[in-house]
Amino acid sequence: MTLTAILPVTDETASLRKTVEVLLAENRQEISEILVIACQRTTPAALAVAEELGREHAGLIQVRFQQRPFLGGAMRDAFDWASGSHVLMMASDLETDPATVKELIAKAKDGYDIVTATRWKGESGFRGYNPLKRFLNGIFQAIFRVFYGTTLSDLTYGFRIFKREWVKTIAWEELRHPFLLETMLKPLRLGARVIEIPSTGGRGTEGESHNPFGELRVFSRRVQNALQQQAEIAADQLMNP
Repeated sequence: MTLTAILPVTDETASLRKTVEVLLAENRQEISEILVIACQRTTPAALAVAEELGREHAGLIQVRFQQRPFLGGAMRDAFDWASGSHVLMMASDLETDPATVKELIAKAKDGYDIVTATRWKGESGFRGYNPLKRFLNGIFQAIFRVFYGTTLSDLTYGFRIFKREWVKTIAWEELRHPFLLETMLKPLRLGARVIEIPSTGGRGTEGESHNPFGELRVFSRRVQNALQQQAEIAADQLMNP
């Protein structure tokens, strides 16, 4: 296995460095490159840390500026740039616990197409989250499980490892946070072999939240679209038994 780790950065400094330190201390044999993805909103302090890490680990850590907008755009650019046999998607603010990566890697070595973490099967997966956001997230997850016929418990969590071919061959569409949902739904529809493991993360320990309540409205529209699609299917079945 050769692993490309993707770390989007906005205002993370100490947590970015901590994430990289844990990744390399526990998974250096597998990690072939770390892509730190910066944007116009990346603060000078965060960019300085990223570039310092790039100098400390020359040839291993690359700092690149995203070309597409928003979080989904950053991930899509990084998918294009990734060269490893597997691709790790995670955060750089410790919301995704870097100590869990070795467990993701171990499962990926068992041959799964995607290994994804879940906040709903551990004791501390939602540590520090706004209670309302946690409640709404649970509702969305339940609805998506029903409509998309899956038992996976956390379809919107951006902490997962993919075999490279899954990120390279799918025509991605989303640019904002719903991209995290898209990276699970499209592979599932195409028959990807997926397994979940519990996450021990929580809300990021540094910087502001970059998934504001406005993003919940976007997820709400996805739910409405799913409901409409199911209603159309049911109506068609009634009209054409």
